[in-house]
Amino acid sequence: MHLAKARESNMPPVAQWESYFDPAAILEYLGCRNLHGDCIDFGCGYGTFTIAAAPQVSGVVYALDIDAEMVDLTRARVTQAALINVVVEQRDITVEGCGRPDGTASFVMLFNLLHIEEPVNLLREARRVLRPGGFVGVTHWKVDPNTPRGPSLEIRPRPEQCRVWSERAGLRWARYQDLPGSPWHWGMVLERP
Repeated sequence: MHLAKARESNMPPVAQWESYFDPAAILEYLGCRNLHGDCIDFGCGYGTFTIAAAPQVSGVVYALDIDAEMVDLTRARVTQAALINVVVEQRDITVEGCGRPDGTASFVMLFNLLHIEEPVNLLREARRVLRPGGFVGVTHWKVDPNTPRGPSLEIRPRPEQCRVWSERAGLRWARYQDLPGSPWHWGMVLERP
């Protein structure tokens, strides 16, 4: 079965991709440190953030991606890292949802995803699956022509826009966050009231 990826979401080689981030530091700054409960990585790609999150989570990290190749690569990396609290699944979250029960996750990662056609629906799915008081960590490429990658500038969301979308989805804005080791991205934390 072929699933349609989000617009402008092709990935560069893994080494190039991972040179843009300090995943452990970003997760810590966004609130995924010594986390009690489950975590869901929407659009896990190579598993860059999944692998960094697994040691910080007392529950399970669910790594979801629409791309079968990314799912296979993430599974292989999880096995290589001997992580026992990660479940990797191929899913079209925009059509099927994330597959987890309502109100069960403590943290949802929405990293470099909100340039999709219907971002509010993705934020609503994150809210649905979060427990009250749970958090969504959001990152995206800055709207800057000097970034080394990222979707077209016209479809890159700005933090202010994401805040409006998140409030429309029933989430509460908690804070804007500078991201260590990632000069080309912005971050924000949202909370389920």
